[in-house]
Amino acid sequence: MTDSSIRPRVRAGNDHGSDGDSWLEDVARGACREVGDVPIELLGDYLPLIAEAAASGRKPDALELDAVGLLGRRAAELGVSAGSVVQLYLSAARRMWQELPAVVRSRDSEGVRVAAAAVLHVVDEAVARLVEAYTEARRQMVRWEENLRREFIEDLLRGDADVGRLVDRAEPFGLDMARPHQVALAAPAGELNESEATISSVERAVVQWAGDRDVLVATKDGWIVAVAPADTDVPGPRTGPKTLGDLLLEELEHSGGRPWRVTVGRPYLGSYGIARSYEEAREGLTMAVRLRLDSPLIQAEQLLIYRVLLRDQPAIADLVQSVLGQLVRARGGAEPLLATLDAYFTSGSVTTETARRLHLSVRAVTYRLDRIKTLTGYDPADPAQRFTVHAAVLGARLLGWPERELTVDR
Repeated sequence: MTDSSIRPRVRAGNDHGSDGDSWLEDVARGACREVGDVPIELLGDYLPLIAEAAASGRKPDALELDAVGLLGRRAAELGVSAGSVVQLYLSAARRMWQELPAVVRSRDSEGVRVAAAAVLHVVDEAVARLVEAYTEARRQMVRWEENLRREFIEDLLRGDADVGRLVDRAEPFGLDMARPHQVALAAPAGELNESEATISSVERAVVQWAGDRDVLVATKDGWIVAVAPADTDVPGPRTGPKTLGDLLLEELEHSGGRPWRVTVGRPYLGSYGIARSYEEAREGLTMAVRLRLDSPLIQAEQLLIYRVLLRDQPAIADLVQSVLGQLVRARGGAEPLLATLDAYFTSGSVTTETARRLHLSVRAVTYRLDRIKTLTGYDPADPAQRFTVHAAVLGARLLGWPERELTVDR
């Protein structure tokens, strides 16, 4: 909208010459300059509304206020701040009032009072409608942007087949898909409240650590997801934690409250690389729970042996059933004896440390180990048989045995 679109509807015969709208255009331009060159189109017919209210006392009708509302939405779309657009309207009203006494040609105080009341009514209603529409437009834009971000993250972590489109969509988020990235997941004890301040603090920490580009922090499936560049070509020196996992764990521990577990996928190139790293991190969380690992930070490299075990599930199920299957005959079931084996191997096959971990006496642990040997025929203390029993224990944890029945094809 140009200056010429401002058309006054005031009575003829003012002191500003034959061009009835030139003084309004001057007021509009001056107000826009005063608030930092806000687009003049955002004033619309606001000034003629003020001029006519001062001249006739007429209040703006619903259609005129709706037009102001559209201008509020337009300001939001243009990225003009709410403060600037309100200041524009107030500045324009003040400048307008300085000109109005000559326009209205009022010589008595009562006339000036009535004109002032009419002008203030227009300003009040117009600014209220302007702010209301602006706020609603911004709310809709935020929801739209959040939806775009959520959809992009879903497609990114899933590995969208349309690579070209995914690369284009990544640009507004500052992700260079040609660089190697890695994904870290942080899982809290309990449910994650997506509005909690922890998420914001993690995002600030990752941005400060890796730079403001190629960084993405979001929530998915009740976890915090952090995507960061894995190469060393980042702006500024990295200080503090050396790895993304260390960073997240340190930041989450500082936040206090509940414990967290962090898993990190390995770095890969390209859009599929992010999805692959995410899958490794997600698989790491699942394995950490099944294996009941104590460490709060787990790197994908630490779990490679478990992935090898799971690669042939029928074979590992057969191993579990063959080596440990007879434990179900024990009083109390297989779980207490399986937990004893798990703690025994984790402690380096040291009976006293196993007893401490299980809060049992050394005698009780020794009894359980003997019972395992009797039931299974395998001695976990025998170096020649230890690997077989340990692999079977890991396989049982990964497959969820004995809670979950194993299907073994003989």
